Order: sequence, then C-alpha cells, then structure tokens
Amino acid sequence: MDRNLALNPIAIMIICLVFIIGSIIFSIPIYYGFLIGIIFTGTVLYKSSYSIKELLETIISAIWDIKNLLIVIMFIGATTSIWLASGVVPAIMYYGFSYMEGVNFLLAAFLIMCVVSMFMGTAVGTLSTVGISLSGIGLGMGIPYNLIVGVLVSGAFIADKISPLSGLVNLVMTTVNRNYKEVFKSMIITLIPTIIITSIIYFIIGLNYTTGNTENLILYKQAIAEGFNTSPILLILPVVILALSIFGLNSIVTFSIGIVVGAALSIIFQKSDFLSIVNSLIFGYRGNTPSAELNGLLVSGGIISMIEAIFIVVGAFLLIKLFEKGNILVPVMDKLVYGINSKISLIRRTGLISILLTVATCDQTSGIILPGTILQDKYKELKLDNAVLARTIFDTGVIVAPLMPWNINSFLIQPIMGITAVQYAPYAALCYVCPLITIIVSHIQYKNKNTKERCL
Repeated sequence: MDRNLALNPIAIMIICLVFIIGSIIFSIPIYYGFLIGIIFTGTVLYKSSYSIKELLETIISAIWDIKNLLIVIMFIGATTSIWLASGVVPAIMYYGFSYMEGVNFLLAAFLIMCVVSMFMGTAVGTLSTVGISLSGIGLGMGIPYNLIVGVLVSGAFIADKISPLSGLVNLVMTTVNRNYKEVFKSMIITLIPTIIITSIIYFIIGLNYTTGNTENLILYKQAIAEGFNTSPILLILPVVILALSIFGLNSIVTFSIGIVVGAALSIIFQKSDFLSIVNSLIFGYRGNTPSAELNGLLVSGGIISMIEAIFIVVGAFLLIKLFEKGNILVPVMDKLVYGINSKISLIRRTGLISILLTVATCDQTSGIILPGTILQDKYKELKLDNAVLARTIFDTGVIVAPLMPWNINSFLIQPIMGITAVQYAPYAALCYVCPLITIIVSHIQYKNKNTKERCL
C-alpha cells in the first residue's frame, strides 16, 4: 500500500530537532525532547495510515536491537567506579605525576589515547578507563579541565575511525562491502596528516603547561599515598583490559572480566569488603584522601549515573527507527544527492550528508548506513572505490559525533568526564581537523585526474 506522509520529511526532521535543541536551551532533560519527537513522529505516521500495531512493533524492535548497547553503558558506569575503588586510577596518577613532569602533557595524553583506543576499539570505554587517569594527571599539573577533556576525546575517537575492534568500523565495512585491509589503505591517507596536524596543535598549546604545578603534584602524590595502597601490580587491570581488547573479545565480556579483576584488586590492596564494592559499582565511588581537591577528581557515579544516558540512547534509537519506518530519511537523501557530477563534489557531498544525518538523528548509525548504501551506485558511476566512501564517512559523520551536545556519544561522555560537549568541544581539535583533511586530500587526489579526463 502506498502511504504518503501527512507532512514533508524535512519538516518532520527539523521539528524533531527543534524539540531536542529546545530541551538543551531550556535546561530540560534531553530525553523529554526525544520523547516529544517520538510522539510527534508517531502521530504523523499514524495519520499517514501506519497502524498502532506497526508502530509498537517498531518500538519493541528498536529496544531489542540495542539491548547489548544498554548493558555496555551500564558496565561503563560500573567500570569507572571499580578503576577508582581498586586504586588503579590513583596508582596511574601517582606514577604518572613522576613520569609526566616536564613533559608536554597535552601531546603525550593525545598520543596515549590514540594508541589505547586503537587497541580497545571503543572511544567511550577508553575515556572511562585511561581517560579518567590522564585527566587526573592533567589537573594535577594545573591544566584547564575543558582543555584536557577535549584532548582526550580527540585521541579516544581514533577508535571509531580506524580500530578493527570498533563496532562502527565493522558496520562501515559491512555497509560498503570492503574488508579492513582495503579500508585501512584508503583511511591511512587522511589519518596520518590528521594525527600530525592535531599533534602539532596540542604540542603548541601544551608548551604553556610543561612546567606544571609542582606544588600540586607533590600534594596529590602525598594524598594518594595516604588514601590508597599503591603498587605497580595494580596496573594489571589496564593490561588485562588492553589484552582482552586485542584478542577481540566483545565489550560485554571485556568489561565483565575487568570488573571482576578490579573487585579482586579492591579487596587485596584497598581492603574493601564485598558490600562496599557492590555499592561503588551501583551508586558510585567518592575518593577519601586528605586532599579535598583530589577527592573531587576521584568521583564516579556508577551504574545509576548512566540511567539518564540510557533514557537518551533509547529515545534517540526509537526516533531513528520511526524515521526509517516512515521512509523519512530517504527523500531527504535524494535531494542531497541531486546534481553530483564529479569525484570531488561526490566526496564533499558524502561528508555533508553523513554529518547532517549524524546531527539530525543524534547517532552515527544513520550517517553510516544511509550514505554508505545509497551512494554506492554513484561511486561506481564516477569510478570511485567504495573504500573512499568508507573513508569519507569515517572522516566526517563518524568523527564529529562527540561535538554535538545532543549526540549519544556526548551523553555517554558527560557522566564519565563530568562536563558537557559545549565545554570540551572547542578543544577536540581532531574532530575539526579530520573533515577538513579529507576534503583537502580529495582535491589533491582527484583535481588533476578530473582535468585529464575532461581533456580526453
């Protein structure tokens, strides 16, 4: 049955986006914006002859599809707490204060996050573990927190761009029907200049903080030594997590093992009892050292702190599924694809489409699947390999996600790092550099080719 929407697809998307942005502006929990958008879109679909049964089936299917993601989100909250309660984060900070003194911390932190996230395969997971430790070291050196988090986010999201263990990387490869070797050969062309330019930016900014706040470092080290039993053995937990990630275990298994190992370390080194560990996992952890300032850093909200993020993720996915059910996104795509006649314009338009869909749907999934599926014929027509399509999606829609306050990634980062995207986004340099590099590279790669083709 042909079912025409009761409202223009672009109008539906804009109205839903207004609800979401409006909730941010008026400081209303953002899941209310999603809820209103879901009700509005559902009403439009119902008036367009979609039955209530169809809409309910779509909602149930959406929740079922993300059940594993919701479990991972809860585990992230628990993992952050166990890294603190076990003394792992304080230990990394304790030893890091010594080794990072006199070093350009911003550059070092960025490169460390790049490497770790590559092996872990999850940006948010890297932030909730190593990121917490590095943020504490940076604060101890007197570096503004917004700047630190921006640097950490830049390094962490390398995972979503190139890690073979990343769910998004595998989703893109499946969508464009290319293997990792093919995609990697294309991505490395933009990845290397992106990392070099971002490193230079952080090196220059970091020159202002290389001396550090020596007095703070000494006080923090003393407070950690008094509040925790520190030992290099505690570093076994990050080693275990990294090893499991390298071996390709899925996130739920990795986080589960990490929590068990962390609980064992808490009992052995911090003399914690079972009830206090469970309390930390569920309700969060609060540092108890002689330094009130340090205690303010050693804070985690546990599983409970992720409940709002779960509501937001569910809301975002439900809205996306309703858009898909009503075929709302495809007409928008058709308008955006119209008029493409060169390789350079195709790459530019791919990036624009991927970013717009990531912005409009609050998640990277639509910004991957729709352009990755619909644009393949156009890439074939203009004799561009699908690996270039994959690279462009990674460099644009995937990488800009943490910059937007209403994006799922931002919701997950906030309870971990304690600040919003509005606060850290200006300093997440890689997320701005990467889209620019892919456009510049496409001009260098295909401008001369286009000229030769016209001459022939």
